[in-house]
Amino acid sequence: MQALGFINIFVHKASRFAVINQILEQKADFGRSQIGQGQSVQVEFISANPTGPLHVGHGRGAAYGAALASLLRSAGFQVSCEYYVNDAGRQMDILATSVWLRYLDFCGESFAFPSNGYQGDYVQDIAATLHRENAGLYHHAAAAVFADVPADTPDGGDKELHIDGLIKNAQQLLGDKGYRAVFDLALNTVLADIKRDTQAFGVNFDQWFSERSLTESGIVEKSVNTLKEKGFTYEQNGALWFRSTEFGDEKDRVLVRDDGRTTYFASDVAYHLNKLERGFDKLINIWGADHHGYVPRVRAAMTALGAEADKLTVLLVQFASLWRGKEKLQMSTRSGEFVTLRELRKEVGKDAARFFYVLRKSEQHMDFDLELAKSRSNDNPVYYIQYAHARVSSVFRQLQARNLVWLHDPAALESLNNEYEQALLTRLSKYGNVVETAAKAYEPHQIAYYLRELANEFHTFYNAHQFIVEDEDVRNARLSLIEAVQQVLRNGLAILGVSAPDEM
Repeated sequence: MQALGFINIFVHKASRFAVINQILEQKADFGRSQIGQGQSVQVEFISANPTGPLHVGHGRGAAYGAALASLLRSAGFQVSCEYYVNDAGRQMDILATSVWLRYLDFCGESFAFPSNGYQGDYVQDIAATLHRENAGLYHHAAAAVFADVPADTPDGGDKELHIDGLIKNAQQLLGDKGYRAVFDLALNTVLADIKRDTQAFGVNFDQWFSERSLTESGIVEKSVNTLKEKGFTYEQNGALWFRSTEFGDEKDRVLVRDDGRTTYFASDVAYHLNKLERGFDKLINIWGADHHGYVPRVRAAMTALGAEADKLTVLLVQFASLWRGKEKLQMSTRSGEFVTLRELRKEVGKDAARFFYVLRKSEQHMDFDLELAKSRSNDNPVYYIQYAHARVSSVFRQLQARNLVWLHDPAALESLNNEYEQALLTRLSKYGNVVETAAKAYEPHQIAYYLRELANEFHTFYNAHQFIVEDEDVRNARLSLIEAVQQVLRNGLAILGVSAPDEM
């Protein structure tokens, strides 16, 4: 066997500093790539039932979804963000009935509010609006409202049958027009509130897709009939079932209940077919971890209908627990005992909330520490990173106060030779790879980790050396370096939806 020789590779000295020139030239575009090759991706996230305000549990999905969408855009994908509005089905009927019952309170009726109704203050507010704008138009006596309704749980009854009985009576007493008016007021009020919260949280959607539109357009019925025609359904106990076990699901699933109503699953099937028909190359659903069981059944139905199930990726977001000191705060939309996303944003700020939510992998459980998020200390990662950005701005203000001017001179960069400067150069050169790796893995927390490491190395450099020194070449080189650091901090924070302040 012939022996192989060595190849000596010499790296030109100036190449070590090329990253600074790239950053200062490309600015906001530095770190972007084209690994996505322009592929169209739809990212659907939050999609909370419009039955109440967004709470802190929804906040994690909001922050993760928005950061992921931004990350994918940075990697060259064409991204469309969508919120699926669950404006049909039983939960919305419970909300509408809850509002109507509170309206009857304003009309002077007296009765025990159902234990399974929505009980938050927002329900009272919607009912007050209904009464103010319609007076007694929808007033019916409590005796008629509760006629033939099974007892609630406290009386040894069944709370589910109790609320279903009230929904049925509401629909009969109000008629189609009246019930739709109450339903739409509740829906539109809550949905408008959700839209205000998402916008204030820096989360914007290209599309708000209505579940009700699927039913009204006939897409749900068409999907169910197609499954029938293909022989993938059967009837049992008056309900229509999909043979999802034939496609790897653990059990068959109901498409149409025994009372003729289609299930959420039937709507999900139609919705995903609609997504594919819109021409997306890839679908990404961000669901709560409690929805993991939905994944195989939706894939099964897509496969049965001849759709490309491989285009669908479901990312699960684990629950987030909110702590104030040693007290764990509760989150229950039905009981009305929860901390809203708006309250969280007002208390800790949008930046801290967005950053803390994406600081861990989405599938990992997280504890949100309110006190840490509000602190102005090095232990607070978002403060630590933003402070690094602000410190750079402070240096340039000092430069201006001394009537000095920074001139970027590529030749002067050769003076950057101490360990702190070399560490920053190495870290800056890794940013593009981090963006690509994070995008491929759907992990925006990698950006958060990178920014924290970059900020740490900057602060270490800042504490060890002066930047505005007498030697002009050294001064310009160090200012170029920290200007590059600031730009990368700004680029990374933008992906996470966090501001980059010049003063703190």
